[in-house]
Amino acid sequence: MAHAEVVQDISDLMDVLAKQIEMLDRRIAEHLAQYQSDLAALLKSVKGIGPATAATLISELPELGQIKAKQICALVGVAPMNRDSGQARGKRIICGGRATVRSALYMAAIVAMRHNAVIRRCYERLLAVGKPKKVAIVACMRKLLIILNAMVKSGRPWNDQLAQA
Repeated sequence: MAHAEVVQDISDLMDVLAKQIEMLDRRIAEHLAQYQSDLAALLKSVKGIGPATAATLISELPELGQIKAKQICALVGVAPMNRDSGQARGKRIICGGRATVRSALYMAAIVAMRHNAVIRRCYERLLAVGKPKKVAIVACMRKLLIILNAMVKSGRPWNDQLAQA
């Protein structure tokens, strides 16, 4: 949709940006392999957690595995907070927290709802009882975060057979 005189310049700029993104991805992968390879492998053992989510969790959430489940959920911003005042009971909402981690968890939960039986069952169960889809997705994000927190705390990777039981 650009003017014919600037199409080549735009294309060249997009190539430069693509190369920079590729270089940054390579540097992140090298850093994780050098300093956090065990933790990255542990996180990526869960279906739905890829390299980008693992890198985000490691860099943005150093408390993972060190605090309790409710605390980590509140820290990330996926814990339901009440909006009550006196006798009035408001809706529960999620708020605050670390937006970058929450965004990464959202995409991981979407993938996990397709490929991870535990998260898929949680999502389908919530929909069956009438919860809105976005509420069910946030609940799956929370469940995924709690699972990851417990895995990092115990140091044990994801096991499909144990999870199914």
